[in-house]
Amino acid sequence: MFHAKIRSAAAALTVGMLLSGCVSFGGKVPERLLTLDAAQKVPAGAARVAGDGRTLIVTDPDASKMLDTVRVPVRTAATSVAYVTKVQWADTPRHLFRRLLAETISATTSRVVLDSGQFSGDGGQRLTGELVDFGIDEPSGQAVVTYDAMLTTPNGLAIARQRFTARTPVGGKIDATSVGVPLNTAANMVAKDVAAWVAAVKEQ
Repeated sequence: MFHAKIRSAAAALTVGMLLSGCVSFGGKVPERLLTLDAAQKVPAGAARVAGDGRTLIVTDPDASKMLDTVRVPVRTAATSVAYVTKVQWADTPRHLFRRLLAETISATTSRVVLDSGQFSGDGGQRLTGELVDFGIDEPSGQAVVTYDAMLTTPNGLAIARQRFTARTPVGGKIDATSVGVPLNTAANMVAKDVAAWVAAVKEQ
């Protein structure tokens, strides 16, 4: 009986040690989590019918390793980059920007926007691209968002391609409290321009 209790206690201790190796308690949490908020939103209850090639699948843009992270990059010089401390994105910028693009295009054009996991039965177009810049330029004190957009057919044939960029001043010291709003503003400026471009290309 005594030995059974020892074996039971030892087993419980072993399980506890194994769990402690898998679960981290008291990890350092950033003071702020940032996200993007679309300036143009689809009204609640709005309904659209897909047809005549009006669907558009918006895919996650490609991004360099410097941008494909939840940290906020600051370009301190032409060949050097740092990251803002005590703040991070709630998701990687390319995922956040895709959702912002989709919402803005849905709200400002007649296109029925789908994501890559949804089926488009009428052979609609695809919006692909690369997020070239999504951070802070320290020498100019500006938030910079640059997106290379490409419209393709369902078979991958390029229809049109264009680069969009926007800059907004950070204002004051670059820190965790000052970078979110200007980056959101610049991202919305780019998304609005992309939406207008998508609508114009569709009408050609």
